[in-house]
Amino acid sequence: MRELAEQVIAGIAAGGIYASLALALVLIYRAMGLINFAQGEFAMFTAFICWALLQGAQLPFALAVAIAVGLGAAGAFAIERLIVRPFERGSPLVIIIVTLALFEIVNSVAGFVWGYSPRSFPSPFPARPVDIGGILVSIQDAAVIGVSLLTLILLYLLFNRTKLGLAMRAAALYPEVSELLGVRTGVMLGLGWGLASAVGAISGILVAPRILLEPNMMQGVIIYAFAAAVLGGIDSPLGAVVGGLMLGVLLALIGAYLPALADLRLALSLLLIVVLLVARPSGLFGRHQARRV
Repeated sequence: MRELAEQVIAGIAAGGIYASLALALVLIYRAMGLINFAQGEFAMFTAFICWALLQGAQLPFALAVAIAVGLGAAGAFAIERLIVRPFERGSPLVIIIVTLALFEIVNSVAGFVWGYSPRSFPSPFPARPVDIGGILVSIQDAAVIGVSLLTLILLYLLFNRTKLGLAMRAAALYPEVSELLGVRTGVMLGLGWGLASAVGAISGILVAPRILLEPNMMQGVIIYAFAAAVLGGIDSPLGAVVGGLMLGVLLALIGAYLPALADLRLALSLLLIVVLLVARPSGLFGRHQARRV
């Protein structure tokens, strides 16, 4: 029972990271009705900026994270305004191709600037465990859970308690009506990209100390995040959180109790996406869409 509890806590910590990135995917989907395949690369690039501020400028960790996340959000806002916006009224396939191009561009720029050699990313939280009621809990895992929870609470307050958040929700759900009411939907869409990048950046900074920092580090994580979003409902922020936590615990239990399948966890996540899209496309919390035959 003790080992099971420890694995569940470790899974929740990993699931918090998947949930953050899944939430970023959901934010873009609710605004534009498509998946931003470059979301993981945005998070990776921001993690590299944070690393450069820590190693080069020797900034305190909290300040480096704040600057990196702010720059990542500003960069995503600019990308949406300058690159994505000209295609937003076109075919969804065209915008998907644009996000795939952004994926390759951001990855290549990161490789050109920082190289492809893996490097360690410092963490302000020690990895040593603490005994809580007979259960060993890593301080780093506890901190990851806390940061993920704080991020989700702040997002909830933004979208439900501020005029800006309500305007962003309205612009995403009812763009025509919002424009008639004076909401600048184009700006709100750009802010949505910036916010999604900031949320995704947090997941990149959280995962970097757990794995080596390199340009391809988020390519597995984005698949887990996509699986979490599909599991919870690709248009449901709550579903992204629940799906991320469920997937994190499931993968942790597979690694602990089914070691023969440990190396197949990424493939199992892809299989989960396919099965869910066939059996329940709306996910656990997504909205069902009726179609007239």
